[in-house]
Amino acid sequence: MFDPIGAVALLLWGLRMVKTGVSRAFGPRLRRWIGAGTRNRVSAFGIGLAVTMALQSSTATALMTASFAGSGFMSSAMAQAIMLGANVGTSLVTRILAFNVHWLAPLLIAAGVVIFTFSEAKPSKGIARAVLGLGLMLLSLHLLGQSTQPMRQSTVLAALMASLDAVPVLAVIIAAVLAIASSSSLAVVLLVMSLAMSGTVQPELGVALVLGANLGGAVPPVLATLGEGSLARRVTIGNLAARLVGCVVVLPCAGQVASFLSSVASDPAQQIVEAHILFNIVLAAIMLPLLTPFSWAVRRLLPETSSDADGPRHLDADILDRPTMALAAAARETLRIGDYVATMLENNLEALRKNDTKRCASLAAMDDEVDRLNNAVKLYLARLGRSALEEKDERRSAEIIAYATNLEHIGDIVDKNLRELVEKKIRHQLSFSAEGATEIEEFYRVTIENLRLAQSILVTGDEKLARQLVEAKIDIRHLEERSAANHMSRLRNGQVESVQTSSLHLDILRDLKRINAHIAAIAHPILRDQGILRESRIVDG
Repeated sequence: MFDPIGAVALLLWGLRMVKTGVSRAFGPRLRRWIGAGTRNRVSAFGIGLAVTMALQSSTATALMTASFAGSGFMSSAMAQAIMLGANVGTSLVTRILAFNVHWLAPLLIAAGVVIFTFSEAKPSKGIARAVLGLGLMLLSLHLLGQSTQPMRQSTVLAALMASLDAVPVLAVIIAAVLAIASSSSLAVVLLVMSLAMSGTVQPELGVALVLGANLGGAVPPVLATLGEGSLARRVTIGNLAARLVGCVVVLPCAGQVASFLSSVASDPAQQIVEAHILFNIVLAAIMLPLLTPFSWAVRRLLPETSSDADGPRHLDADILDRPTMALAAAARETLRIGDYVATMLENNLEALRKNDTKRCASLAAMDDEVDRLNNAVKLYLARLGRSALEEKDERRSAEIIAYATNLEHIGDIVDKNLRELVEKKIRHQLSFSAEGATEIEEFYRVTIENLRLAQSILVTGDEKLARQLVEAKIDIRHLEERSAANHMSRLRNGQVESVQTSSLHLDILRDLKRINAHIAAIAHPILRDQGILRESRIVDG
């Protein structure tokens, strides 16, 4: 009775391992492929197909695509083309897994364990995780086939399937619920395939269950983007709408489709796989030429509103022909990025003080927004056209881009380094000494004050403030050296808290010093133009 449940759980875990492994090994590359694959709808379709076959998850592709669309880097039509490719990609993965290659499972599991054990690099461990996950998936399918075999004699299950066969709409709903619960249409289709192999599911019912799996598989991305802006939600809701229309059209013809598949493939399990592939290929073939009107309809359904707080607020495309106004708009948007980064630093400090895991979790989302805004500013300034700019406007554009880039680097340090240090402190229940905590909080406070000063310099270009900011690097160096020396003194005295938090204390000082170097960079162009900065040092007057 419990064997099928365990086999399905193992299948879902294998899927998760493949997805996370590929994401860790090739995540940035996959994101670049998605971002670059929007030249036309055919290439976008191909990118969606390839990325989903690599990740074995159309949900992951949907969320990455929604992220790009939400940032304004991708049109709604191109995003929908990627999703059509993703739907076909996940159905082709089903075809690959349907081959009788369960004998590969122990080899893949052993290879994954060995590679993971002896690898040091993060990409190698990600690949090992994906190989291990694929082995677990093949093993789970073999176990699923064995565990569903006795179901042929189950009168209760036979009666349940007969009732579903009589009410195909209910079959669609049940399969959709299972796909939503497992966040995987692939897992549900493979389960239906196993039931068909055991003779429990008849072809017409199998078609209805496949339709439900496809419909339910589009729901988790919708739920995941409910808190996003309308641009991102258009991707996931549009994909759900396309699958819903496909299900409504095909369901009344399920009998004819089942008859056609029976003539093509005699194996019931293969018929389920072919139904899954055929549905998504036909849907893509119909929708690709209609993406323009379909995207228009989705835009009407989800218009942009003032509540879409995320994304750029000041980058007005209508003033690009007036460089002075466009540069001012870009500077205002860059100040927003600075405010986000300052909030990240403040939240990180509060998380450090109060061992607040929720504040830690919020930093990743804020860093994503910093990245989106930084890219938006750079693309906006690139559209100004440097050949048409005067020299002073070129310099101003370069200053804004350099500052935005430094802010992005600061956001990465806070999210990737400082957040992990705070989480380590919380996880191991560590505490700084009273003196150490005071020194670290002082370093945070000075860092945030310097960032506020840099914000003022971006607006005013004031030489005096720029000199003050560069000179503050000396104070930062002294602050770090003094805190490190005090910490070493406490270590020599055997202070317990200092011994336990030694690496944390020194790593936080190092990262805050790096952040201050990025902050001070805003002053360099101003002082260089005035001839009072050479090789990053102020000339004595």
